[in-house]
Amino acid sequence: MAETPILRWDERYNGEDYLFGTEPNDFVVNVAPRLPAGEVLCLADGEGRNGVYLAGLGHRVTSIDASKVALAKAGKLAAQRQVSLDTICADLTRYDLGEDRWDCIVSIFFHMPSALRKPMHRKVARALRPGGYLVLEAYTPAQLQFRTGGPPVADYLMTLETLREDFADLDFLQAEEKERDVYEGRGHAGHAAVVQLLAQKPA
Repeated sequence: MAETPILRWDERYNGEDYLFGTEPNDFVVNVAPRLPAGEVLCLADGEGRNGVYLAGLGHRVTSIDASKVALAKAGKLAAQRQVSLDTICADLTRYDLGEDRWDCIVSIFFHMPSALRKPMHRKVARALRPGGYLVLEAYTPAQLQFRTGGPPVADYLMTLETLREDFADLDFLQAEEKERDVYEGRGHAGHAAVVQLLAQKPA
């Protein structure tokens, strides 16, 4: 029987170390001062590094991921940092994010095939409250030359153009494709090609 993607992620997250480290993503840290305190949903948050960081800033954070192994470690990290973090183990392609529900949704290196990504991004836009923020960083197809993290399949990767199509109803406040060094545990390690987006749902 073929191994499912969830089981593969459980295996990758299994162990004492944190696959992507315990410190937050640099782009999340960069835009965090622009986010008013509120209800935050972190998509595919894995071992919780971004959710725990945002909870420490006073947000009410829910981290969702398909790996129960990762979320157990997220809970452990939250306890170590003495913050409150709600976790949900679910398949995001099937999970109802709600409508006008979240003040901020965070998507950091959450990659999936374009056939799944487009409806997922539509759900994200619907789930934001009017005035709510989207924080997203992903690898671009140029990342295939660096191979320092992310899926080795072009269809899983994103460009600013595709994000403008996916989130046509949001206002883009900060958006660019760039190369930068990404050092996040052993999972992301080295020079990388990324797209970064801070967007807002019209009030």
